[in-house]
Amino acid sequence: MKCIVGLGNPGRRYKDTRHNIGFKAIDAFADAHNIKLVEKDNMEIGEANINGVKVFLVKPLTYMNLSGQSVAKILKYYKIPVKDLIIIQDDVDLPFGTIKLKENSASGGHNGIKDIERVLNSKEYKRLKLGVGKHKYKDTADHVLGKFNRKERKELDNIFMLTNNILNDYLTTDFIKLSTKYN
Repeated sequence: MKCIVGLGNPGRRYKDTRHNIGFKAIDAFADAHNIKLVEKDNMEIGEANINGVKVFLVKPLTYMNLSGQSVAKILKYYKIPVKDLIIIQDDVDLPFGTIKLKENSASGGHNGIKDIERVLNSKEYKRLKLGVGKHKYKDTADHVLGKFNRKERKELDNIFMLTNNILNDYLTTDFIKLSTKYN
């Protein structure tokens, strides 16, 4: 069993912001596999069998800074080990369009990741970091809560095709091999 969690903020205000790239990646993966997400217990959840692996897709609806609540709830309910969890997050330290797979690493200042680490009391999960870059003149919060510009929007489909490939491989590939292939 695997759990794939995309981070973001609920509501129209945040729908197309850089901070919600994790939500958008989950939606793209769900669409590619015809997985319906349903709202339940303050999260959107979908489940499927992909390549013989039971997979849960999750979008916490608790706002970014409280993401740990939903993650802990889904892992406990379905008895999914932390090592079988991958979090999809935005990362301002990576240029837009860059991806990085990480395991057992620090939060890098990301408040959603900090909360997950605090609630799970563990860093033993995997992460798929999607670069949203930094803005020269904007505050980091304003940048991540801002919407993608026209050039970035044109690239999102390619980014999500890549994340879908990564997630498909994640289900059946050793994480070290996966990281070597995509990092």
